[in-house]
Amino acid sequence: MKVKALSRSTADFTRETKSDIQILPRNVDPELHPLERAREYKRALNAAKVERMLAKPFIAGLSGHIDGIYSMAKNPWDLDRIVTGSGDGELRMWSLSSQETIWRAPEAHRGIVKGVCNIPGGDTDRFLSVGTDKMVKVWSRTEGAVADDGVTPETVASYSGKHAFSGIDHHRRRPLFATSSSLVEVWDVERSEPIANLTWGADTINTVRMNQTEVNVLASCGTDRSIILYDLRTNSPLAKLLMTLSTNAISWNPMEAFMFATANEDHNIYTFDMRRMDHAVNVLRDHVSAVMDVDYSPTGQELVSASYDRTLRLWDVGNGHSRDVYHAKRMQRVFCAKYTQDNKYILSGSDDGNLRLWRARASERVGIKSNRERATIEYADKLKDRFKYVPEVRKVLRHRNIPTAIKKASQTKQVMLQSRKRKEENRRKHEKDAKPRVPERKKAIIGTSSK
Repeated sequence: MKVKALSRSTADFTRETKSDIQILPRNVDPELHPLERAREYKRALNAAKVERMLAKPFIAGLSGHIDGIYSMAKNPWDLDRIVTGSGDGELRMWSLSSQETIWRAPEAHRGIVKGVCNIPGGDTDRFLSVGTDKMVKVWSRTEGAVADDGVTPETVASYSGKHAFSGIDHHRRRPLFATSSSLVEVWDVERSEPIANLTWGADTINTVRMNQTEVNVLASCGTDRSIILYDLRTNSPLAKLLMTLSTNAISWNPMEAFMFATANEDHNIYTFDMRRMDHAVNVLRDHVSAVMDVDYSPTGQELVSASYDRTLRLWDVGNGHSRDVYHAKRMQRVFCAKYTQDNKYILSGSDDGNLRLWRARASERVGIKSNRERATIEYADKLKDRFKYVPEVRKVLRHRNIPTAIKKASQTKQVMLQSRKRKEENRRKHEKDAKPRVPERKKAIIGTSSK
């Protein structure tokens, strides 16, 4: 004779600590819980309010530069270090964990430091810098002065150019780096002269960025409003894109090799697919002044932008509007911004000489979380996502305290855009040979060409 008995584990019905009450089994039959949706709506609204109450993104301001910070480089092989260059020619290396300077070169360049980048390989202490003094310099933290002695260390190597440099980037694996000036120059670290000169019509190149996935492709943007792609295998241009206003910065997507984002003077950020450059993949518009820098997160799903309107904005790549805006009372024009390699923090350098550290998620808190705490956070996130279209919840989630000047400028810009759109629609209705409607993702593009 067989007898079937019920068997239940004590661990399934006991909380983590002995002082807690026991877990009780729950019947999830919806007919037994007629007010479940109302309770979950209230929980979602409370979770949204708690998120905004705990939203304190600013962590620390790292002071030390006496001039504005105009260039910044993160180290892909070291989460703790960041290198910055200022307008008075000073270079500093910072430790983010201790929030202090660990290396500095007071007179690294004569003039503005226009670009810095790390050198890949075993020695992660080496990095490159360029300035308006027509010099490319190689530095090492292990060779030179300490943080506070005020003596400029000796360079490991230096290269002299013919024009004032405006940007620099290093190849992911090979001992090559590219600089931008009146043309794009490709250098070998073992040679004193560039091994290739790349140009296609621009008077001055604003910046140059090497693709870290498709390592033989690099992009540049110039003062002639062009974005040009080059191939290092043939040392020749691939394609050229002409826009209505000039581009200030370019960032390649680390997860999708063909995607890149551009920071434009028309207050917008454009994402492109290098295989089809006749239209933008997405247009991100919320800034009220020129966008000076843009950077992808390590996951490739988010962007951070630095603007001349004194704010940072965080974006989801698929959305056209920012999910958050960061600002500080004393923060001036922001010229550079970077995601850290762990995707948890954001760094910004502004005209007031401060390097600021922010949380990538404004209400997120670091530290070890228990299973119950993690489950509570996940449940709250699911509730907010489920009820995000309900007016009361959406209003709380979208609320941001922004400076009055930016708010007024945003309202004025909205009126201008609506007026322009209304004017175009009226012309289209009443003029016989009116221009056809142009999609938003093609409006800023004048034309494309290839070689």
